[in-house]
Amino acid sequence: MNQKGHTFIELLIVTTILLILASAVMPLAQVTSTRQREAELRRSLREMRTAIDKFKDAVDIGQIAASDLEPGNEGYPPDLDTLVEGISAANDASGRKLKYLRRIPIDPMMASQDWGKRAYQDAPDTTSWGGKNVFDVYTKSTGTALDGTKYRDW
Repeated sequence: MNQKGHTFIELLIVTTILLILASAVMPLAQVTSTRQREAELRRSLREMRTAIDKFKDAVDIGQIAASDLEPGNEGYPPDLDTLVEGISAANDASGRKLKYLRRIPIDPMMASQDWGKRAYQDAPDTTSWGGKNVFDVYTKSTGTALDGTKYRDW
């Protein structure tokens, strides 16, 4: 009765062990994926906020003429597209444009380029954009981060 192969019980035990290992790995993979998206969100927010600050600095030192902007914008870009498309430099007859972003980053939490915006005149906790300028950006995701904070508050 020397038969080659595995018995049904041996196969059942191996399958059970594999299922237990797989169920332990899945939550770890999900946390790792979330952590990567959170890091990407922080990087994208930092990139856009830095571009907004550089635009404001350029207006303050006169590289961008305040007369080229709408009244009441406080020196901030009118929208995110202006940071990508650029704006004419003051006192530059060559037509050179100052650009601050190569492209608008994709919000990793919402998988779109639709970011929440705040104008300088808006209240700090507002969820609607006043439309005069872009003072700050945030994700429109209503989710909670691994550290317990809301993504929208970053």
